[in-house]
Parts: sequence; C-alpha cells; structure tokens
Amino acid sequence: MPFSHIALLDAQTVRHGFPYQPSSMAFDPVQKILAIGTQSGALRLFGRPGVECYCQHESGAAVIQLQFLINEGALVSALADDSVHLWNLRQKRPAVLHSLKFNRERITFCHLPFQSKWLYVGTERGNIHIVNVESFTLSGYTIMWNKAIELSSKAHPGPVVHISDNPMDEGKLIIGFESGIVVLWDLKSKKADYRYTYDEAIHSVAWHHEGKQFICSHSDGTLTIWNIKSPAKPAQTITPHGKQPKDGKKPEPCKPILKVEYKTTRAGDPYMILSGGLSYDTVGRRPCLTVMHGKSTAVLEMDYPIVDFLTLCETPYPNDFQEPYAVVVLLEKDLVVIDLAQNGYPIFENPYPLTIHESPVTCCEYVADCPVDLIPALYSVGSRQKRQGYSKKEWPISGGNWGQGTQSYPEIIITGHADGSVKFWDASAIMLQVLYKLKTAKVFEKTRSKEEKPNTEIVDEDPFAIQLMSWCPDSRMLCVAGVSAHVIIYRFSKQEITTEVVQLLEVRLQYELNDLESPEGGGYQTPAPPTPSTSPSPQTSGPQTHHSTSSNSSDGIRDNVPCLKVRNSPLKQSPGYQVELVVQLVWVSGEPPQQISSLAINSSYGLVVFGNSNGLAVVDYLQKTVLLNLSTVELYGSNDPYQRQPRSPRKSRQPSGGLCDINEGSATSEDRCKSPTSERERENGSNCGYALLPSPRKVLMSNHQQFYNGAGRGDNRDNSFSRSRSSSVTSIDKEAREAITSFYFCETYTRKTDSTLTPALWVGTSLGTVLSISLSMPPAGEQRLLQPVIVSPSGTLIRLKGSILRMAFLDATGSFLPPPSELWYEPNAPANGEERERVRKRRPVSVSPSTSQELNEHQYAVVCSEKQAKVIALPSQTCIFKHNITETSFVLRTDVVQTGPGICVACFCANGHIMTLSLPGLRPLLDVNYLPLTDMRIARTFCFTNLGQAMYLTSPTEIQRITYSQDVCENLQEMLGELFTPVETPEAPNRGFFKGLFGGGAQSLDREELLKGKKTTQAFWLRLSSLNISDREEWLSRSLCLTISSVLQLWPSRASSLCVVCVFTQWLFYSVLQQSLLYHIFSRKRLIQVGETGAGKASRSLAQHIPGPGGIEGMKGAASGIVGDLARARIALDERGQKLSEVEERTAAMMASADSFSKHAHEMMLKCKDKKWYQF
Repeated sequence: MPFSHIALLDAQTVRHGFPYQPSSMAFDPVQKILAIGTQSGALRLFGRPGVECYCQHESGAAVIQLQFLINEGALVSALADDSVHLWNLRQKRPAVLHSLKFNRERITFCHLPFQSKWLYVGTERGNIHIVNVESFTLSGYTIMWNKAIELSSKAHPGPVVHISDNPMDEGKLIIGFESGIVVLWDLKSKKADYRYTYDEAIHSVAWHHEGKQFICSHSDGTLTIWNIKSPAKPAQTITPHGKQPKDGKKPEPCKPILKVEYKTTRAGDPYMILSGGLSYDTVGRRPCLTVMHGKSTAVLEMDYPIVDFLTLCETPYPNDFQEPYAVVVLLEKDLVVIDLAQNGYPIFENPYPLTIHESPVTCCEYVADCPVDLIPALYSVGSRQKRQGYSKKEWPISGGNWGQGTQSYPEIIITGHADGSVKFWDASAIMLQVLYKLKTAKVFEKTRSKEEKPNTEIVDEDPFAIQLMSWCPDSRMLCVAGVSAHVIIYRFSKQEITTEVVQLLEVRLQYELNDLESPEGGGYQTPAPPTPSTSPSPQTSGPQTHHSTSSNSSDGIRDNVPCLKVRNSPLKQSPGYQVELVVQLVWVSGEPPQQISSLAINSSYGLVVFGNSNGLAVVDYLQKTVLLNLSTVELYGSNDPYQRQPRSPRKSRQPSGGLCDINEGSATSEDRCKSPTSERERENGSNCGYALLPSPRKVLMSNHQQFYNGAGRGDNRDNSFSRSRSSSVTSIDKEAREAITSFYFCETYTRKTDSTLTPALWVGTSLGTVLSISLSMPPAGEQRLLQPVIVSPSGTLIRLKGSILRMAFLDATGSFLPPPSELWYEPNAPANGEERERVRKRRPVSVSPSTSQELNEHQYAVVCSEKQAKVIALPSQTCIFKHNITETSFVLRTDVVQTGPGICVACFCANGHIMTLSLPGLRPLLDVNYLPLTDMRIARTFCFTNLGQAMYLTSPTEIQRITYSQDVCENLQEMLGELFTPVETPEAPNRGFFKGLFGGGAQSLDREELLKGKKTTQAFWLRLSSLNISDREEWLSRSLCLTISSVLQLWPSRASSLCVVCVFTQWLFYSVLQQSLLYHIFSRKRLIQVGETGAGKASRSLAQHIPGPGGIEGMKGAASGIVGDLARARIALDERGQKLSEVEERTAAMMASADSFSKHAHEMMLKCKDKKWYQF
C-alpha cells in the first residue's frame, strides 16, 4: 500500500490559546491587528476571529516592546537581548527581514512615529539612538544623556523610560528618564528646549493631542500635568486613589501608576486611563484599571495582574482628537477589551479560543473525521451556556482575511481540566471554537469547610481533576475518570431532566496475599487464595435503595469510604451531557484507592472498564452492576509468568470488591460484592489478588509520579525520562505493582480454537503482557436489561518489551476494525415516541470478504508497547511482524491512525522523535526528530488522530497542532488567513486656512535630511543641474502650475488674491534660481560627492546588522534550485550592464548640459550685475 502522502514538510500548523507569559502588546489602528509578545520570544498576531498567527524569535529572549509600521504590513520587535527585529506581515507566515543587535547598551524603550521610517531606541545608559527601519542601519544622530540634562541634575538620570514626538511638531522630542527628569529635545538645533524635574520616578508619559501639555505617571501614585513652556512646576498634580488630607498636606503615597494614556474627544472631556496607583491599605484587592472621564472615576477590577493596556482610537494621527472607543487590557492569563462608549464600561465577548487554561488542562483527546452531525449538536446545547452582559458592539480587532482553503472533515478536541470540567472544541479547518462545557463537579457535594474534607488525602488539591477520558463519537457516550479514583458515565440528551438520585456504585479494588514460601528449585507455587467474604449468588440487576456502608474501624482506620461524597439531593441537568452512573473506588484498611490508570467505554456492549495498579473492574452501566473485579494476578490464572511475593504481607482479610447504591445503608459485603463469574473462577483454582500498596500520591503532577496520557494508558515514570525499560523484569517491586495500562473492545477470536467472532475485551499491562477476556452478551432489546453479561478471562497471552500502550485490530485485507458502537438516540424521548420504538442500531463491524476455508487467518491484532510493535495473526496467535521502535528511549504515545488510503502506527518517543510504521508490515515510513521532551505536560497531552494530525499542550495555556500528512501541508498555505489587507490610510486632519497661514498647525520635519544627512535642497539642485535649459524651464513651470492649481482647489473663493501671490512667488523663485545656480553649478562635483553630512556616521561597534531569513521573495529564491539561481544571476548581469551603459550616457549628457548652462548663466550675470532689484 503506498504511503507517499506521509511527510513532515511543515510540522506546526497552528497554535491556539492564550499566549503564555505575555510581556508586551501593540495595535495597528488602520489594519486593526493586535500583536502580543511573550517572555519566551514568541509573537502572536490576532485579526478577526479565525485569523491568528504564531511566530518565534530564534533567540527566545523576552519581547519587551512591539511597534507597528501602521498600515504598512510590518512590525518592529525589541527583545531583552538588546536586539531589534523587523517582521514582514505581508505574507501568511511572517518572517524577519532585518535584525539589529546592540553590543554595548541595553534597550529599554522604542518609539516609531506614525508614517516615519526612523525608530528611536532608548537605552539603559540614558542615550537615544536612531535606526532607519528600511535599511535597519544606525543613524549618526545620537542624543547623549549628558547633553540632554546638562546641569539640571548632578546624577545620572537613569534609563530612558519614554520617547515620543510632539503631536504638533515633529522636531520636538519628549524624553522621560527614570529618575523623574523629562527633557523636550529639539532635533534641529540638537539641544534641549526645556527640562522638567519631579521628585518621584517616572513610569510613563502621554501627550495631549494639541502638543501643549503632557502627563506623567509616577512611582508614588501621582499624575503630573505639565505645560511645555512652564518647566518650573507641574500645572496640576493628581493622586487618583490617594486620600486627600483636610489640612491641605500632600496625600498619602500610593502604589506606582505603571502606565497612563491621555485621550481627547471633540464632544466632551478627555479620558485619562491608568493602571496601578491603588492605595497601600487596599491589601488583597485585585489589580485595577482606572478610567477617569470628566468628574467620574471608574475602577475596573481584573482577575489577573495587568501586563499592558492600549486605548483604541478612531484616528491614527496623534495631532487630532483621538475619540477613544475601547481599551485592550493584556493580563497575565487573559485578554480583556472594554467598551468605553457604553455606560458601565462592559467588556466585549472574546471570540478567540483564549480560555483553554481557564482551569489547568490535565488531559486531551483529538478526534478527526467524526460524525458530521456531532458539532452542530454540541454547538446547539453549548450556545445556551453563554454569559450575558457583554457589549452589543462588534469585536473591534477585525483585521485580516480568512483563508481560501477548505477542509472536508470535522475535527473535535476535548480537554479535561483540574476543576473537573470538560470542554469540547470545534477544531475544523485549523480554527478553534469552544462548543460545549461540562462540569463534572456538580455530581458531588461541595465542601464548605476544611473539616468536611476527611477523605481526599489522595490529592492535596483539585480533587475533581479529570485524569482520563473515553469518548464514543457515534453514540456520544462519554466516560471520565478523576484523580479521586472516581468514574462518571454520561449520556448526551437534547432535553432537560431532573435526576432525583444519582446512581452510584462503590468498588473495593484492593487485594492481599497470604505469606508465601519460596518453592524449592525456583519453581512456581500457586498461592493460596484469600477468603473473600462474597456470596456465590450473582449480583442483582439494579442498585439498592439504601446508603453505602462507609465505616471507620474502632482504631480510626478508614474502610469502605470513597474519596468524594456524591450529592443526595435532586440534580437538575441541562441539555447536553447528563449523568448516567458514578463509580467510586473506596478506602481499604486505611489505604486510599490507587488512581485509575486506564479507561474504556463501549456503547454497543453497554460496558465500562477501568484499571489501576491493583487490577481492573468491568461495569455494566445499563444494569448498574459490577461484572468483574479482579486483580492482575487473577487475570493470569495458572499462566502467571512471574513469581510474586509481597513485601509486607497483611494478616487482616477484607472483601475483594463491592458495589452499592448511594442510598444503601445496612447491606453486608456478601450482598454487595459479587461478580457473575467469581464462583466459576474459584472452581477453576485461579489466583486471587494481593495488596502491595505504594505510598499514596499527594498531588496530580510531581517529580516522581504516575502520569496518564489519554484514555487507556498510564505508567510510572520519573520526570527525567532517562530510564529505558526491559522485558526481563526481575524486580519484585515492579512485578508487584503491575498496572493495567490499556483496553480494547472488539469482536475477535479470543482462543486459538475459535472459528467465529465473539465479543471480547483485550487488556494490556505495564509489564508488557496482553490478556483477553471473553464477553457473553445477552440479546439486544429488553433482554439486555434483564439478563446478565457473562465475563470470563480466556487466558490468552502475548508478551512485548515495555508497557502496553495501544491495541487495535485489522481484518484479513488490512483494513482497520474500529470497536463496535451504536448510533446515538435520544434517551429522554417520550415513551410512545419514534425514538423509543426504534431499535438501537449498531454500527456494522467490517469483516473479511473472503469466506474460503483455505484462508487460515481472519484478523490481525496490532499491539504497541514502549519498545516494540507486533502484528499477531488471529486466531492462531502467531507473530507475523515485529519491529523494535526504539532501543535508547521509549514511546510516550502511540496510536493506530488512518492516513489517506491506508493506516499506520504513529509514535511519539521521549527523545522527541515522531515515527510512523506501515500496517500490517510495520515498515518504517517516517522518523523525524521533532520535539525534545522538556516536561510532563507534553507527555500527558500528546495525541495522534486520523488523517495525519496530532496535537499537544506546548505551554500551560496553548495547544500546538502539527501534521505529518503531505496533503495537509500542501493545503495549509491556502487555509491560513492573511494578516495584511490593502486599506487606505485615513486622511490627515485639516489644519484650516489660518492655522496653515500663521503656523498654528502641525509642523513637519524632514527627518531624511536631518538624520540621514542627505540635504533635500542638494537633491533639488542635483535634479535641476541634470537637465538642460529648456527641460529645466519646462519642469519648473509644470511644478509651479501644479502648485497653483492645488492651492486654487483648496481655496477657490480666494482665487483672485491667490493668483497675485502665485505670480509674485513665480518671479521670486526665478530670481533666486538665477542667483543660486551660479554657486551650485560650479560646485556640482562637490554636491554629488556629498554623502553622510548632517548626522555623521554611526559607530560600527555599537550595533551589528543581521540580514533576516524571511520574506516571500527569499523563500521563493531558496526553493527554486541551482538552475533558477544561475538564470537569475545571468539576468542580473545583463541588467547591470545595461544600467552601467545608461549611466555613462547620462553622465556625458549632464556634463554637456552643465557646460552650456554655465555659459548661459555667465552671460546673464554680466547682463544683470549693474541692475538694482527693483529693475527686474
């Protein structure tokens, strides 16, 4: 079978969730794109819902500041390693174009004015350097700290904490130093106009849009407002949260105001928005954002500390009324957008999937190609869970466009959380949207005080945390296992019901052995079975109606006590997932129950099975009974390959298992603890279990722990992942703690002599053993609810190296055989409805098309462990294929998945390798060193799914999706959204005639002339000198006509007066031209050689320019090959030759034109040298 579709071309597809440990934020008001930087050097860019992008700096240093080149599709990032990077956002995967690494100074603040290509970089030494963002080179213009403060301070002013230019004068730059000094710097004169000094340290500065005032926030919780021409003292001092003494003294100091923004409106009072500044006596108060508007002050409490905030305004121009309409608040673990236009300042409903970490994620499941009606069903019940009170306006971050690619199959991600909640996410088409949230903690009683928590010692906190999940997409049955050794089974219903009593089963899954004597000669002696206090009668078909026998012995030892108390009051269950049954493991002789290590549910059989380090239990959730409760050694029977002896045998005997209803009160263990096959097993002389208990685990995740990766797997490992496993286990401790790690329901051949398919349960253990359990199912319909299910171990043994992780079955043609399942039906339909009358249908199980007697093998079992993979032929149980997956490491997660036309085994190893093996031949298809395992989170959440998809939790707040499918890689570029879209920049504010005439409007500055050094006037004269006399006159006349026509269009009512002004301007311009050309023409050679004049050259040792690898042009060039490179080089040489010849011709023409023009100018000079100015 061909597997050419398997590849790891571009493993990472998309990242979802809240950026972990955010550190900075920026917003493009024209493109409406939000960028967030993190402490690990990551960049997350957000546009409209569904348009997201993830980028990563190679150095991994923290992002300290972000600056958009507004409406230009570029972003500047400054990192903690003193590097500045320019990102190109005009491609679906942004890339770095240029980088600049500072060597001698630490970067503290950056400022990029609107529509400017000059970036101001402030440093820890107090200096300011200027970078050209087009070439990413330093200008020679530098503002030194000693020149800025001169004699205003005797000490160093500290690092630069703020830089911004005056909204009305681009030549004036405000510089804020940490010590409290603010300097208004004149770029043209290269000196400070004013210096403002305050006693407290400065954290931020903000301008009024008219450029006459600015506001500073200080470390003592005060705000100072300064007039730019009154540097002696602030015009106003405000302490927003300080208590004003009645005697007129200075208010008490408050916490620092970390940031302030000053935004104006045309119709009302300005907004002052600040973070911090609370009084020191507000101990325990949550972080706040304060909005001061006129006389009103609103204090908005946040759930997490504030990292940064930005005010969204209608205009990008700083010299116009800003008209703020929203505030984006970046918190440590959330993103909040506040509506400033509505009373009460409501927040916008966040459309991004940023609530993955609302409670810490403990486990994940990923299902691709699920039933098409499943997502609409989950969305319909989940839409009723939405909160109210959000702003009615549309989400303000609306930039970018969705991708054009489509995906034909639905995908669902399920996350289990520490608070007991389960979330269903729509993950189709590389997007993520929450569908439905289930709260499992509602099943249990709430603890009101510490005294009411006597039974939860199995974990210190989060007793409801989800540990394992098993989900059947066809029937929509869900089963979850929690850290408190409880299992909850849910059905999906579209109708609301009220459950009077929650059905409960209590299971005593704990075994002990009598003292054993070692047999002579190393032989194996079957241990004497314990004396369980069980009745030979089969378990009753339904739960009892009295309370459970939870008790403590006289010496205070707990026994038969569950870890959690199920609520005994009526439970109102909304449409969605509703509780069917709760199963709890109980304490045994003072020892807490072991956490559940494996879990599986089958809707066709109506069974749930779970296991831990002691054994397993099979539960019939239709009849609410325990069918089987055995230790691992009982499953082996007489075929146990290990000689097991307890480390510290216990003399006391306890019942071997138990179940009860929540209302059970006085039933004995003989009435409660019985499986239908216990008598038969005793007659066969099978071994009973024993009690060898490790120390109870106190927390869910610790350095040495038992972790569980998805449904049906678990193992004991330390956090270093440095150990390797071996099949030749000799440690008595390891043998005694053999755990159940994997389950698989199927219709297969359980014995070598079988000729027909029968229902079975296959069990995998941590010692690499696979056993099978036969299931005898009663007829469907009413008989299924009346007759018991017969469960009996068959004794089949398959051995592999390492713990068993996954099992699957193939038919004779190599096609995958999924577990049997039934289709979903409405469980709460009326008794006379169609749903009740309809017979529940099972999904057909694929069988081999060949019925020839010559075909000996009808099925293949695929078994994967930490070390090996085997394909076993059934019913002969012979190994036909075997592959050693790894020798130096071990497999963390493996799944049998469908990839295109075939199926394969996908493995993720502890050394970071992702491998795929073909089936049934186990031929290696892919082996890529993708991700070194760094923490337990990845091991716990990594999972594969069909069609070449996989995912894992890359941080506590983010999900990373990857693909190893070539088809997905090829379509990924089309499916990704576009961040940059062509948008016209809004028109600049109209200054008005009188402001423009008398200089009252915004003053522009030619930064090109000042900072780069190339004079604009020199460029003008060079242009003139390159033309001959007739062309020069024509060019001047055309320029003047364009200028006059533009002025007339602006002010048509003043045409007569303006014409006179234009005529005079034309005469004056020609006169100046005639006088000035004499000097410039004769010094033409010197003008052409002028390079870096005004600003000088920057020091090469100050910063190092690093060309970036990004840009779509660079990507295309790298992918085109050697032939394309040679062709482009040849074309470039031809173009260079043509340009050189054109330069030579133009140089000769310019020289001739200069000679003729010099003669003409000399003649005119002789003609006019004796005339006065009034004679022209």
